[in-house]
Amino acid sequence: MNSYYRQYPKFHVAVDCIIFGFEQGVLKVLLQKRPFEPHQGEWSLMGGFVKDNEDIDHAAQRVLHQLTGLNNIYMRQVGAFGTVSRDSGSRVISIAYFALLDIDRVNKDLHHEYSAYWEDMNHLPPLLFDHHEMIQGALKKLRGMISHLPVGFQLLPTYFTLTQLQMLYEAILGEKIDKRNFRKRVNEMAFIEKTGEVDRVCSKRGAALYQFNTSAYQQEPFFKL
Repeated sequence: MNSYYRQYPKFHVAVDCIIFGFEQGVLKVLLQKRPFEPHQGEWSLMGGFVKDNEDIDHAAQRVLHQLTGLNNIYMRQVGAFGTVSRDSGSRVISIAYFALLDIDRVNKDLHHEYSAYWEDMNHLPPLLFDHHEMIQGALKKLRGMISHLPVGFQLLPTYFTLTQLQMLYEAILGEKIDKRNFRKRVNEMAFIEKTGEVDRVCSKRGAALYQFNTSAYQQEPFFKL
């Protein structure tokens, strides 16, 4: 090894994944009861160390697949966390990612295997290390994106009602949205299209079902809600 590199210390590099889901009007985060020491049994995000032959993006994708059973999950980097004493086990620099997915698509058997649970964003338990800071950073980034990028649709089923869509935006933004203005704006967007089907499960009156049209969005790549 080149002597220039030898003079510097080596650190562990990890990835931590903030996995957002949306269920019954609530924004949720997938947390894990830590299965090993140090701090076994305490709450944390799901993560892992980057392998010698891995890019950090691939490491995050591996962790996400390991916990959910899914591939091609929407994922974005939040940032690096490297406070000297952040991990009591060793000096670890972690790259945090947030991911968005439809809870109903997740392999629930894997939840049991990894002691993972969906928790309400507004009622999180105490978390290890700087994981609460990571979640807040991810939420801030998501809020900055959702007004002009269609990232929220990753959290919804293929077919959804306008009530579900509004509840999703309210859950992410943490505030109520005027129903009339919201629906007026949605109706102006060609990439949110009515399917002709109705929801008979969650709506007694049979609310219209909509879907996100990727092709239409590519022709209208900027919007603001």
